[in-house]
Amino acid sequence: MLEKLRTLAGEYDRIELEMQIPAVLSDPKRMTVLARRFRELQPLVRLLKAYDRCEDAIAFAAKVTEADLKQLADDEAAQAVKRKEELLLEMRSFLVPKDPQDERNVILEVRAGTGGEEAALFAAELLRMYLRYIEQKRWKAELVSRTDAESGGIKEAVVRIEGPAFGDFKFESGVHRVQRIPETEKKGRVHTSAATVAVLPEAEEVDITLRPQDLKIDTFRSGGAGGQNVNKVESAIRITHIPTGAVVACQTERSQARNREIAMSLLRSRIYEAEREKLAKERGEMRAGQIGSGDRSEKIRTYNFPQDRVTDHRINQNFNNLPSVMEGGLAGIIGALQQADQERRLAAVR
Repeated sequence: MLEKLRTLAGEYDRIELEMQIPAVLSDPKRMTVLARRFRELQPLVRLLKAYDRCEDAIAFAAKVTEADLKQLADDEAAQAVKRKEELLLEMRSFLVPKDPQDERNVILEVRAGTGGEEAALFAAELLRMYLRYIEQKRWKAELVSRTDAESGGIKEAVVRIEGPAFGDFKFESGVHRVQRIPETEKKGRVHTSAATVAVLPEAEEVDITLRPQDLKIDTFRSGGAGGQNVNKVESAIRITHIPTGAVVACQTERSQARNREIAMSLLRSRIYEAEREKLAKERGEMRAGQIGSGDRSEKIRTYNFPQDRVTDHRINQNFNNLPSVMEGGLAGIIGALQQADQERRLAAVR
């Protein structure tokens, strides 16, 4: 294991040298990839240096013969032996190939599924839960679009999350099921409804190039709360990507330029994700055996209100205190999913 870790540290040194080459400095896409990997390996390099200091302390103690230094050196060596084991345990995680998307911004889509009015209400609660979690993480959330349901709740909403959020949110894609007694239920029966969540890593301009001739851009008046801007100014943007047929829209901002910028980001992300999935299929790497496939048709979690329980079906684990979860208390669930995924990855590299 230590040999593999030192090989990774050698990669860090090579990247540092490559980032100083003029041809690389002038290549934004290459620099972005290298800088991301450089940051990922920095903690490992620090841990390896600490490990080498421990080995030096042990070697020094073995050579000491002077009586007045022997006890002190032996004590330091004993601490170093213990610390070496801790460092090895900590460094094991670097043997797991990291998802290069984990540090990216996120495009989060929440849609009401089966269940009528109750599904729309649940979708709105999921959206609120995610916004609270984003707030706790001190990331920035930007509403791209939202369609309200007539009886309350939402039909769908799209949110852009600015921050290293994909590593947390990538396990949220799929069907979220809720079991509870609706307020309109007079006989006290538990109803089951659902909402679907899709999570996309935000694509950067260096990832996807959108040619002007491939885009059809329409402007229209924003719907919503009303007001002079809504009624008179065509600030909303709809963009169609002609080669793929992908359509995105943004109408949340008063500025047409800002709506266009957000819509372009969303379009790039959808095309980028489609290309990632196509490549994974071609390689036969459709994430079989992983913690969920990311398929939005897969039932991943059940929120059981009568029993105050959240069940994540991918790891067969229950979590209590449902009200806290719905207030953004997702850290325990996300942490369990990340740990299960890391353990699976570690088992694969042994």
